[in-house]
Amino acid sequence: MTELDAGLVRRKLAVIVRNLAELAPVEGFSLAEYRRDRLRQKGVERLLQETVEAAVDLNLHLLRIRGEAAAVATDYFTSFTELGRQGVIPAALAEQLAPSAGLRNRLVHQYDEIDDAVVLRAVGEARRLFTAYVAAIERLVTAEGR
Repeated sequence: MTELDAGLVRRKLAVIVRNLAELAPVEGFSLAEYRRDRLRQKGVERLLQETVEAAVDLNLHLLRIRGEAAAVATDYFTSFTELGRQGVIPAALAEQLAPSAGLRNRLVHQYDEIDDAVVLRAVGEARRLFTAYVAAIERLVTAEGR
């Protein structure tokens, strides 16, 4: 069992917060507006990917310090649900966040053609859900006196 690495936690949370702020202007776009700029589309996809990856890194660290990481180390989806099961984040939030792992996989591995409407909807969902995630992790770090 390892100790909570507050520096790692803060760095990963900073990535998530920064990315959510950078996604804010896109949240109100229509699909047509979003599709007008391919560079913006790719930037949005990358910001969403980085956000999920930073959260998963945190999830795995938090599970590792609880001695649980080996069971979920290769499954991004389960890293969220397991944190919810353990009460680290609210279970309902964990269930809502877990599908973001699938979006991340589609963006990274391009299993199918990327659906711009799905990505655009994910921006608002990410801003809402990951803001709650950051707050939950901040509460944990504060409670541990870090």
